[in-house]
Amino acid sequence: MASTPLVAGIAVAAAALGSRSLIQAWQAFKARPVIPRARRFYPGGFQHEMTRREAALILGVREHAAIEKIREAHRKVMVANHPDAGGSHYLASKINEAKDLLTGKTKASPSAF
Repeated sequence: MASTPLVAGIAVAAAALGSRSLIQAWQAFKARPVIPRARRFYPGGFQHEMTRREAALILGVREHAAIEKIREAHRKVMVANHPDAGGSHYLASKINEAKDLLTGKTKASPSAF
């Protein structure tokens, strides 16, 4: 019977140490840098003259994607960035330039801006 308080004390100490470890692990988990799980977007600015790589990054397709995929991606990006819906005229011109470059249409000037 003398060992019952000893066992109870050890159990309480183990529970306290386990709780402390869990709290420290939770704080470390909350303090870690946030890594977006979604796909990463093109982080840089635009080049002076658009390349096929940059155009593909803007539309989110591969450089040699099918024309139908390019048109579909262009439609999705333009819906999100259309000037009539509060988007930027500059971004809309770059998106259109990217579509024209990837589909093979040529323009007299690279961009309106």
